[in-house]
Amino acid sequence: FDTVKKARKQQNTKGVLLHSDQGFQYTSRQYSQLLKRYSIQASMSRKGNCWDNACMENFFSHFKAECFYLHVFHSVKQVEHAVKQYIHFYNHERFQKKLNNLSPYEYRTQAA
Repeated sequence: FDTVKKARKQQNTKGVLLHSDQGFQYTSRQYSQLLKRYSIQASMSRKGNCWDNACMENFFSHFKAECFYLHVFHSVKQVEHAVKQYIHFYNHERFQKKLNNLSPYEYRTQAA
């Protein structure tokens, strides 16, 4: 609740998609009403299926280790810029062993 309220104070949350698991706090009536009041759309993994979120958990693990923890940010603009740069790097330059040592973009292009 505190995190959602803090986000709302700092910026407009209308139309934001907030993903979570199906923990009791995220499925409560109060939490649902809070999201509705702030025009936030809830997104949840299927019950008991940790694999629903595995690709995003993997991405964020890499993002934090390779970008976020390596810098000190002094503004939201700096964070936004770092996120955009990292997403481009991840998709176009960062090779992945599971993709035959290609970047995701190269792998998709090759498949086409």
